[in-house]
Amino acid sequence: MQPLSFCVYVLRSEQDGLFYIGFTTNLKRRLEEHAEGKSRATACRRPFKLVYCEYHLDKADALRREHYFKSTIGKRSLRLMIRKALAKDIAMG
Repeated sequence: MQPLSFCVYVLRSEQDGLFYIGFTTNLKRRLEEHAEGKSRATACRRPFKLVYCEYHLDKADALRREHYFKSTIGKRSLRLMIRKALAKDIAMG
């Protein structure tokens, strides 16, 4: 069986509460880069919490999903999918 190599992930900034949606083939390394401020897109919005990730067999499928989550309707769907996790996160922090 082919490994699930392509990850779409969603981070939530603990500073401003906004999402960052990305794609990677190495989630652990990518999360470390975000935490260390090595990503220009997120350095000023740290710290982040991983709130969602999903893996795909095909790179094109993962990139299509990332693009969808960045759309208005995709962000709405994402919020519905993880609404309980977000509610717990807000209540705790």
